[in-house]
Amino acid sequence: MPATMPLKKATVFLNPAACKGKAGNLFEKNAAPILHLSGLDVTVVKTDFEGQAKQLLEIMENTDLIIVAGGDGTVQEVITGLLRRADEAAFSKIPIGFIPLGKTCTLSHTLYPESTNQVQHITNATLAILKGETVPLDVLQIKGEKEQPVFAVSGLRWGSYRDAGVKASKYWYLGPLKTKAAHLFSIFKEWPQKHQAALMYVGPTERPPEESEEKTSRPPLYVRLYRRLRSYWSSPKEFPQEVAPEDWEELKLSTIELSIATRNRQLDLARTKDFMDICIEAESVSKGEFVHRGSQKMRDPHMCPEGSQCIQASRCILQLPEVRNWES
Repeated sequence: MPATMPLKKATVFLNPAACKGKAGNLFEKNAAPILHLSGLDVTVVKTDFEGQAKQLLEIMENTDLIIVAGGDGTVQEVITGLLRRADEAAFSKIPIGFIPLGKTCTLSHTLYPESTNQVQHITNATLAILKGETVPLDVLQIKGEKEQPVFAVSGLRWGSYRDAGVKASKYWYLGPLKTKAAHLFSIFKEWPQKHQAALMYVGPTERPPEESEEKTSRPPLYVRLYRRLRSYWSSPKEFPQEVAPEDWEELKLSTIELSIATRNRQLDLARTKDFMDICIEAESVSKGEFVHRGSQKMRDPHMCPEGSQCIQASRCILQLPEVRNWES
């Protein structure tokens, strides 16, 4: 590295609470030494509470590289904070690296080869970031009526499996049986569990061409004069035809769970269509199957079981029933 070359700045967002509080130690032992020896000006920002990375990204100054050290939640916060910025068009061109340290790391299966050794997996991810090779990923924008939009790279879930999975941590004292216990107790509270909603969606759309980073040089003066004269004397152009309205499909659904997932797990850089996968699961599920499938969904949240209705859509609107809270 020449002495006059300025150091590139890398900002690391580390979630120490990931991996049951072991993420900080894993990062310091395995990833931090490689980053500090790479010739980068490394700044490590440790998050203290949920949502802090999102807030920091909205006010953060320029950097050459953003590194997320954590799990899916930390990735979601960084992406959301970045795309909420006023200058997101320019700021979003900064490459983002991912060091998988969390309990759920969906992106690691897409970006890096599988490895049973956690230390080797972390070091391989860190070295891959330093090589500078990037791949484009889909981002899902989720908008409500009042709140600011939220962005995700994996997807979202709405239904009984998701609700039961969130409560699994309450039964920590049951050890490996806590997941089955959460789904079992969910059955006792309410059965059958049905979620009704209205879904409107538009099918897959053509993927826009990628913007070229190379700036074209300005043509000479005589070429610009010739183009102006030609456009002045040429016959008037016909007005373009009106664009046909989008064909929205409407569907009434009753399901035990609905999930919307991006195509990042089945990454295909050559595809010409943009869409997300909507999985509407059948509502007729036995109690035993509910408990068994709930454990599977803890390992693979966006699995789509057999018998589900699968839809490909570029945009969708989900209208949920109103819930009234009565005062006691």
